[in-house]
Amino acid sequence: MQELEQCRICPRECGINRNHGETGYCGMTADVRIARATLHFWEEPCISGKEGSGTVFFAGCNLGCVYCQNHNISFASNKNIGKVVTLDELAETFLRLMSDGANNINLVTPTHYALHIAKAIEMAKDRGLSIPILYNTGSYEKTETLKKLEGLVDIYLPDLKYVSPELSKEYSFAEDYFEKASLAIEEMVRQTGTCDFDERGIIKKGVIVRNLILPGHTKESKKVIKYLHQTYGNKIYISIMNQYTPFTWVGEKYPQINRKVTKREYDKVVKEALDMGVINGFIQEGDTAKDSFIPDFQNNQN
Repeated sequence: MQELEQCRICPRECGINRNHGETGYCGMTADVRIARATLHFWEEPCISGKEGSGTVFFAGCNLGCVYCQNHNISFASNKNIGKVVTLDELAETFLRLMSDGANNINLVTPTHYALHIAKAIEMAKDRGLSIPILYNTGSYEKTETLKKLEGLVDIYLPDLKYVSPELSKEYSFAEDYFEKASLAIEEMVRQTGTCDFDERGIIKKGVIVRNLILPGHTKESKKVIKYLHQTYGNKIYISIMNQYTPFTWVGEKYPQINRKVTKREYDKVVKEALDMGVINGFIQEGDTAKDSFIPDFQNNQN
C-alpha cells in the first residue's frame, strides 16, 4: 500500500516505510499479524449475545497503555507475535467466524491496519459476508483514516480513556489523546448515527463508548462520562468498566495504580452517571478484574 511508504495513518505520524519492513510506534510492518481469531463471549451483552462475537485480535498497537490487558500482543517489543495473513486470508477469517455463528466481526486494536482491513472487508462482502463489522479501538485515531471505513464499519466500540492530557501522557504516552479521541468519536457517530438493535437485542449499528475506571481516578471517569453525555446524550451507549487488572510492572513503575478498582469507587462512578441522566449504558457486576478474562494468546485459533 502506497500510504504505508510514509505511514501517517494514526496520530503518531511516524512517517516510516512499513512496506520495506520498517516499524514505527505500533511495532508492525505492512504485514498483517493476527494473534487470535475466535468467538468471544465477554463483550457487552448486545455484542456477544449467546452466540459470541467473531473477534480478531491484531498484533501491535499505536497506544501501548502501561496497564494494557492485551500486552502480550500489543507491545511493540512483541513484533513477531501471532500469524502473518494475506488480505485474502483475513477475508476468509471473517467468513469463517460468520459460519461459526458470530453475531458480528469484532476487530480488536485495528488502527494500524485500518487500510488493510477496509480492503479485506470489501473482499469478504463480495463473498457473502453479511453480519455487522465492529471496530474495537483505543480511539487514538485520525478522522481522515476513519473516513475510509465509512460504509464498511457498522458498529464502533471506542474507548475514551481520559480527558486529562497529564494522565494520557503518563499512562498512554499520548498527551493529545483526548483531542484526537474526541474528534474520532465524533466521526464515528456521524457515520453510524443512533444505535439500532435487532429483535434479540444484538446491536446492528451505532457507537458504544467504553471507559475503564483506573484506581484512584474516579474523577477522571466522571469527567469522561460527563463529556460524552453532554455531547451525545442518549444517541450513544456508555460502558462503564471495572475490570482493570494490575500487572507486575505496573507496581514497579506506577504504584499509584497497582491495585484493583474498589466496589466503592465503581459505585460512585455509576451513581454519578445515573445522576447525570445517562440512560443508555452498561455496567459490570461481580469480580470482572480476573486474569481469566484475558484471552489466551498462546492458544491461537487462526
